[in-house]
Amino acid sequence: MIGTHLALVILAGPLGAALLLGVCPPLRRRGRVAAAVSLLGIGGALVAAMRLVSALWVFGVRAAHGGLMPVREVALTLPWLPQAGPAPLASLGVFVDPLAATMAALVTLVALLVQLYSLGYLADQPPAALGRYYLYQSLFAFSMLGLVFAPNLLQLYVFWELVGLCSYLLIGFDYDRPAAARAAVKAFWVTKLGDVGLLVGIVLLWGTTGTFDFLTLVRAGVPALPPGFLALCAGLLYLGAVGKSAQLPLYVWLPDAMEGPTPVSALIHAATMVTAGVYLVTRAYPLFAAVPDVLVVIAWVGAVTAFLAATQALVQTDIKRVLAYSTVSQLGYMMTAAGSGAPAAGFLHLLTHGFFKALLFLAAGAVIHAAHTNDLRAMGRLARAMPTPTIAFVIGGLALAGIPPFAGFVSKEAVLAGVWHAGLRGPFLLLAVTVLLTAFYTFRAIFLAFGGDRLATGSFHDPPPVMAGPLWVLATLWLAWASPGRGSSTSEAPCRGRGSARPSGRSRPRRRPATASMGPTPPSTEAWSWAGPGWWAGSIATWSTGSSTTRARGPCGPA
Repeated sequence: MIGTHLALVILAGPLGAALLLGVCPPLRRRGRVAAAVSLLGIGGALVAAMRLVSALWVFGVRAAHGGLMPVREVALTLPWLPQAGPAPLASLGVFVDPLAATMAALVTLVALLVQLYSLGYLADQPPAALGRYYLYQSLFAFSMLGLVFAPNLLQLYVFWELVGLCSYLLIGFDYDRPAAARAAVKAFWVTKLGDVGLLVGIVLLWGTTGTFDFLTLVRAGVPALPPGFLALCAGLLYLGAVGKSAQLPLYVWLPDAMEGPTPVSALIHAATMVTAGVYLVTRAYPLFAAVPDVLVVIAWVGAVTAFLAATQALVQTDIKRVLAYSTVSQLGYMMTAAGSGAPAAGFLHLLTHGFFKALLFLAAGAVIHAAHTNDLRAMGRLARAMPTPTIAFVIGGLALAGIPPFAGFVSKEAVLAGVWHAGLRGPFLLLAVTVLLTAFYTFRAIFLAFGGDRLATGSFHDPPPVMAGPLWVLATLWLAWASPGRGSSTSEAPCRGRGSARPSGRSRPRRRPATASMGPTPPSTEAWSWAGPGWWAGSIATWSTGSSTTRARGPCGPA
């Protein structure tokens, strides 16, 4: 049970910091003391998350050699809502598997770096405002981690709403500015449109199956549900993901959310709110896998979102809005991968995107902090005056553009390969064009801010060490993903379920009316196993069939 104990430690760090700052106003009003409390909480959570990931990695290495190994999905739950009968209506606890552990590592690492960076970026804030900021940061991290480790849909929904509340508080941190207050309200209500669908879908599933539990739904509930009803429930769950992960048409809140402080933008875009929808689809993927028509919709909406957001990024003059539309576009890649039957490729892109998008936002924040403007037209030739942000932004830009051997190349190729193997030629073409558009608007931003003929006026200098340190940490993380032949989860996409044939390389799929069998045929519920980040692909088994021991599985079943 070491996994569940570590998960509780991960949750306890930011929760303890938030409670301490919330119930002790004198401590919160001391500014940097409050920051130290928050940093200690999230730092302890990061240590526990790294310990959990390393333990699962060791298991994956051993499982890769075959033999009987214990199942690496563990849950610790306590009765929450009682009802008549032996079983409670709902339980409260943690569910640990490689997917949750990896996501927790991303959240805690980015949150720690953002909080450290904020010490410099918000140095001119009054102590009381700074303490309030770190209270919100700790609560935000706890809410996202609670969502990640949720063992059932009801608990996930509770933390889902807490994530939305925290984003509202942080986007509107400077609530005395009307633009920031309006952006916070817009983000709150637009995402609520999707949340209503998520809630209705959860209630419908519970009313039919009598359970909120993920594993029970996957192993017993999903096979017994009528296909039409299951498609309705999956579509409603996906509506919640559309709101949080800024998919068409509910993406309009995300660009306006740039009114919040730049470190908040980095956290929202890289590791918390916008990733929640992708995580939900990935976590509940066996449910979506049972209704291929819904997967086709997810793939097409994701591809169109990626393309349209990229075209909007081409014409932005605010450096943060360029990155905001870029996030919407990259979220489209992740959703298209999930809709194409390659959720591991989509999640791999979520991980790499989390690192390089946090790097881009924090580098942009260093420039904004010195230039006191977001306008690219007021910048220019900053490379010599600000070498650290320049190097960081260029590295992040190369990863975003998908230039090998940077991290974005590895994950984008995995996504494109998964979409191609699924036979979805339309979404593949849209994503391929979006790759070119992404490279164009990324280098446009680089040249306008750090090159060009204009010389920005003002006193420019490198950021202080407390801001530069997180930039260098994030700038080096692309090395962890860039080793040749690893990091790709494309092997999952051809796994079209037991008994399903792969598309022939000599013939294209014919156009035909939509039917229940149309679209990508993902692995069956029994065969599907989470592959984790790239080097874990095929070596870590989760979502088992319920036995206490299992053979090591690859993405297509037993290795």
